[in-house]
Amino acid sequence: MQQRKSSASGRPSGTDGSDFSYRMVVDSRYTKVARGKSRLSKLIFAQAAIQLIGLLFTFVLNSKEEGPNPLSLSSASLGLVSLIIGELGRKRSRVSLLRVCVVASSIAVLLSVFSVVRTNSILEVINNPSIWETKKFELLETARVLLGSSVQIFLVSTTISLVHNMSPPKKSS
Repeated sequence: MQQRKSSASGRPSGTDGSDFSYRMVVDSRYTKVARGKSRLSKLIFAQAAIQLIGLLFTFVLNSKEEGPNPLSLSSASLGLVSLIIGELGRKRSRVSLLRVCVVASSIAVLLSVFSVVRTNSILEVINNPSIWETKKFELLETARVLLGSSVQIFLVSTTISLVHNMSPPKKSS
């Protein structure tokens, strides 16, 4: 049995370095999937933080008599469940779970937008700027929904790109 000895350049003996063209190369699709999964992980974490803040605002903004706003509560809970599904789909490379995450989290963001629009707090502050201090939590909720909508746009585009790269390439006939 002959053992290979390393030369001074770090190359094993028996090769002159010209065999590089025969080495396997990772397809760019797989590197795109790895980068997409990493980016999606960050976006899911950011969206989860935004949803948790929304859940906190749901309980802080409402008085004891009225109870929590059902639209805000359903939006936050649907958003958190959809992000858990998205994280499972990302970790296990399941396209169907990623698609469910995109649809459900988009519905949750739309419910948040409807909840903010329904309160009319921005219009009240625009019409009467002197009441902004009494409406500061509602204005923060509006800013949170705008930030969540922006993150959702990036989450959807990243997920679509990831699903496209995870799917096997179609062979031409």
